Amino acid sequence: MQTSINLLKQENELKIIKDELDIYLEIPHLAYAEVKKKNGGKALLFTNVVDRKKNKKFEEPVLMNVFGSYRRCEILFGRTIESVADEITKLLHLKAPNGFFNKLSMASDLFALKNIFPKKLKGEGVCQELKYLNENINLYDVPVLTTWEQDGGPFITMGQVYTQSLDGNMVNVGMYRLQVYDKNHLGMHWQIHKDSSHFFDQYEKAGKKMPVSIAIGGNPLYTWCATAPLPYGVNELLMYGLITKTPAKLVKSLTNPLYIPQDVDYVIEGWVDTSVLKIEGPFGDHTGYYTLQEPYPVMEVSAITKKRDRTFLATVVGKPPLEDKYMGWATGKIFFPLLKTTVPDLLDYHMPENAGFHNLILAKMQPHYKGHAKQFMHAFWGSGQMSFVKHAIFVDENAPKLENYENFTSYVLDRFAPKCMFITEGILDALDHSSPESLVGGKLGIDATAAHKVNAPTILGDEELFKKVKNLIPDAINLYQFMTRTKNPITVISLNKTKKVREYFDVLAELHEHVRIVVFVDDAKNDVQNGYMLVWRVTNNMDAQRDVFISGLMVGVDGTNKNSLDSFNREWPDDVDCNLAVVKSLKQRGIWDLDEKIFKDFQL
Repeated sequence: MQTSINLLKQENELKIIKDELDIYLEIPHLAYAEVKKKNGGKALLFTNVVDRKKNKKFEEPVLMNVFGSYRRCEILFGRTIESVADEITKLLHLKAPNGFFNKLSMASDLFALKNIFPKKLKGEGVCQELKYLNENINLYDVPVLTTWEQDGGPFITMGQVYTQSLDGNMVNVGMYRLQVYDKNHLGMHWQIHKDSSHFFDQYEKAGKKMPVSIAIGGNPLYTWCATAPLPYGVNELLMYGLITKTPAKLVKSLTNPLYIPQDVDYVIEGWVDTSVLKIEGPFGDHTGYYTLQEPYPVMEVSAITKKRDRTFLATVVGKPPLEDKYMGWATGKIFFPLLKTTVPDLLDYHMPENAGFHNLILAKMQPHYKGHAKQFMHAFWGSGQMSFVKHAIFVDENAPKLENYENFTSYVLDRFAPKCMFITEGILDALDHSSPESLVGGKLGIDATAAHKVNAPTILGDEELFKKVKNLIPDAINLYQFMTRTKNPITVISLNKTKKVREYFDVLAELHEHVRIVVFVDDAKNDVQNGYMLVWRVTNNMDAQRDVFISGLMVGVDGTNKNSLDSFNREWPDDVDCNLAVVKSLKQRGIWDLDEKIFKDFQL
């Protein structure tokens, strides 16, 4: 960790903040503002960390936004992201070589692979220089942050969670949020689809307690590896060896059988009683909404160990853009070769950060036959973490670059017709709040690989169109049209909703000559001209089976918050918003330096 901090200093990618700042809201609010700046701002090292509620001052600094730019990702990886992807591609296509020199070259490549496997050491690591057992265990002695005012408590947000199968043959490193309940208990937010949850099921059936060790810090690559979407049963630390060409060096935990990297900054060891669940949350999550309270397993801490010279690593989540934008970029590039083994005709894919990644994927493919894109959709929705994707848009090889949103959107809208859409049902991320039931809901695929001949509508000005809409929908408050130069312009209408949105859409049928795609949002908290945040809001709020309507060439999308008007029986979560009193205090102390326009544009 110290090596990484020094490297970021040398590269002018680190900002040191010496002002006294609280682990409750202040530190995470500043990190949240920093990542919104151009190119992700700087990594932040807070050196004067306090807990005012407990009248405590911490020895260690807190490091945040470490992965929060493309440049910092490559600095920490020590190589280009593309070079890692190229290496994986090479490994996937190894063939028996012809000729002596080719055999030598292959032997050299295979010999280098010996360094990817983690190495178990005897004795203790520097992560165990300080030991806290029995009555000396106190999670409140670790500077765990409370990020948002509605959070259920402090949460560890960049913990490497080490678990193993019941027989010990498989190990997993995952990154899950961990709620601090008291001085020696943590909430385990591993979702039902995760490897740790599968291991938990094994221990539960056997009636045994499950060992868990949580590492924080060390080489930041350990943390990235914990997020890597590797197949079930594959040790994520293999990626560390592949990237760095050195094996992760592991030592055994003091009070359970798990091994952790010897140079991490903290280790929290313990056991999960599989017969006990406890309410976890709420938590302001990367969806930009609070995840609601639900029962999850509980870990009883059996030991805490630390380095003497340590740094606490954390991240902040909420509305985009966030640090996970850059971590996700690296993940997408690196694991593209593995995805191509499932769908060989995939040319490129991209997950826009303002759709929270799993809410929207853009994909470019080489279509070979009718229905090929729909086949791709099924492959995506049945492939590892891709199965959580809610909305997918597929284009052919002639489409613009996927990251060029303006040209990409024009390309899709000029080829779109309602029959391009494919709506089905599948599994959803546990964080999704929009579906009528948890963990399963509607999915939308759009096949834009072939162009459909559709005449453009007669475009009216926003003011003229709004008058006509207002006559039909008195609840309409505002209107704005996007992409009017295309054959399928998008009309956004904000409402004070008093009925089902389908009823508003149906009365717009008489305006079919002027509108094509109509998106409805609540007037509260939405700016109809802010396309970036509308994508965030709508992809979060819609369930394709319930919220997509078709009438001739017109398509309606309901992006409003759902309530009893929609026969929605689940609780609808609040937006994640900054505490304005905290922001005001930071401004008065001269610490907050985020431009007001950025604050407004990203609806903080």
